Amino acid sequence: MMPHHVYILSNPLRTTLYINSTDDLSRTIAGHKKGKESLFTRKYKLVHMIYLETFANEELADARKRQLKNWRRDWKWNLILAANPKLRELVQIDAEPSSASKTSAHKKSLTI
Repeated sequence: MMPHHVYILSNPLRTTLYINSTDDLSRTIAGHKKGKESLFTRKYKLVHMIYLETFANEELADARKRQLKNWRRDWKWNLILAANPKLRELVQIDAEPSSASKTSAHKKSLTI
């Protein structure tokens, strides 16, 4: 079984949240940055991943996603701030390959 991830995206001003899950974090985040994953994330520029949880399987991840989506906004912010007090982007993934590195379509670096 592949691990599944529940993630929370926000806009640069950190005023809007988006919660979803995926089994391919790099592809999904790159898709959000390109504006191809969701009309909602494209409209509100939700491209900064500020929270992440990893689960052993899709069922656990989906259950957690549903739980978080039903939480009040202040509960979500308390959870995010406990794990990421400076609200830094957790994983940076370029939507386009850089000119310096044409061998990889995605450049990842952890900034925690």
